[in-house]
Amino acid sequence: MFCNCNKSSISFVSCQCCLVEVKVELGLLEKEKEADVMSPNGKASPFTDCRPNGALGHSPDEDASATFRPSHKPRDYVEATVCHVKDLENGQMREVDLGAGRALLIKEHGEFSAIGHKCPHYGAPLVKGVLSKGHVRCPWHGACFSIATGDIEDFPGHDSLPTFQVRVEKDKVIIRANKQALQTQRRTKIMSKCSAVINSNTGFSPAGLVCAETLRQEGFTDRIVMCTMEKHFPYDRPKLSKSLESTAEQLRLRPAEFFQAHDIELLTEKEVVSLDVKTRTVTFHDDFKMEYRKLLIATGSKPKPLNYKGKDVGNVFHLRTPEDANRIAQLASNKNAVIVGTSFIGMEVAAALTDKAHSVSVIGVEAVPFRKVLGEKVGKAIMKLFETNRVKFYMLNEVSEMCGHHGQVPRNLCIMDCVVVGSGPATSFLKQSGVHMDSKGFITVNKTMQTNVEGVFAGGDVTAFPLLLRSNKKVNIPHWQMAHVHGRVAALGMMGRSVEIKTVPYFWTAMFGKSIRYAGYGDGFDDVVIQGDLDDLKFVAFYTKYGENHYPNLPYDVCIASAELVRLSVMSFFLTGDMSWLIDKGSQ
Repeated sequence: MFCNCNKSSISFVSCQCCLVEVKVELGLLEKEKEADVMSPNGKASPFTDCRPNGALGHSPDEDASATFRPSHKPRDYVEATVCHVKDLENGQMREVDLGAGRALLIKEHGEFSAIGHKCPHYGAPLVKGVLSKGHVRCPWHGACFSIATGDIEDFPGHDSLPTFQVRVEKDKVIIRANKQALQTQRRTKIMSKCSAVINSNTGFSPAGLVCAETLRQEGFTDRIVMCTMEKHFPYDRPKLSKSLESTAEQLRLRPAEFFQAHDIELLTEKEVVSLDVKTRTVTFHDDFKMEYRKLLIATGSKPKPLNYKGKDVGNVFHLRTPEDANRIAQLASNKNAVIVGTSFIGMEVAAALTDKAHSVSVIGVEAVPFRKVLGEKVGKAIMKLFETNRVKFYMLNEVSEMCGHHGQVPRNLCIMDCVVVGSGPATSFLKQSGVHMDSKGFITVNKTMQTNVEGVFAGGDVTAFPLLLRSNKKVNIPHWQMAHVHGRVAALGMMGRSVEIKTVPYFWTAMFGKSIRYAGYGDGFDDVVIQGDLDDLKFVAFYTKYGENHYPNLPYDVCIASAELVRLSVMSFFLTGDMSWLIDKGSQ
């Protein structure tokens, strides 16, 4: 993939269905506890009785079932008795201490297994996640891991979990674990080395990076080249608007040594300008040309500039790169910061600036932030949270002109045009290529992420892809998590192994220590049903369209459970099933 990925906005919508398939959760970000903890309320999950419709396919690798390669140094391992066999029921998880570190002990179908206890993505405690059909789902951002192999099965994230040996002696459960694995809590899958000079071109977005890693993990030995218009190695882009002072180096998804070790070439500051599918050649802005055998296009989104007078005056910034974020944080210090736009990125920036700027104001065209995607009630609750933190709103307004003195807005004013009104796919270079795009410029792909051109794949924000839970309707979902999925599916497609996307779209954000998590997909809603306390910001919002629905009294921290039920195609459980196993979930 060639990545010119400049995300300027992230959007999500509710689910259109007779059943409740989507919810937004707003609650406190939980910190991991030091003491041994058990899966919420100590009750078994009902997912054991659910029939799954399948998960994202993975081929086993030679290290999949191993805990760690055998060592001739026993001192590298620790062994500990962690509990009695009757301490856990089927479907339960417990975080246990081995002295040299902690592990997640799991009991399913009468058998015990042990894996790393922290999600490699952001370190979430997996004991607070959902155990279902041989895998555990992260409670924060929805990544899934096999409890048998530790392999990552759904995204976001790049690393898998270590697994540990478990045995039972005299009704005591004993875990033997590698000390280093207990400390790192992550495992990178074995990758092949390059032995040929044939190009397989990918990019720097999450889709491109996952594609490149998957190719190596699955035994691809040809050349892999990743190209981007940016000057940085792949980095964690969603953090830009949440952690404005972070550098590109701090946000790196992989160190430079990783790419060298696995023969993945990186070309920075290479903006693609044309594609010739007949000669299988890509041309860049500096007239550099490169041939390919397989190509993944993941150039991301590009901003649509606001239409107002004086937009070239100084002290007005767009947020697209780490340098943009750093400059905003620096120049907004003790200034009056103005945010133009109320999308998630703009609101995240507003929240991040409240402890830096003298004042923070937000200009929005709607009466309430997020009204179209979250509904008026939820939007007002979030707006109240911001006002409590001294953010002032100027709603039902838009910028018509920027006035400055000597080319600058007043020195005490710093305007962040952080989220432009709308964004579009960066696909203009494909207009004469023969690669099919829809009326909005999104690249249409099939179930394996391949375009209408043989050998050309696409992933991430630029695609319209068939989504299984929407009856394979082609949709565009510009989520970080979905881009990861696209990358893996495209890589397997390049190798002739067709795998459909069966993941559930998942989105998250964080503002003032609160988290918003969203599972599912839709294109509008007729009703929003709130369970919980909006004033206390502990609630679940169900977005429905068509039909008459009934809703149980649910605890607020169940967004991950909802995503799992959607994946299992048993969402009707929320309408008729016993909900006692979820009561107080997440309150620990």
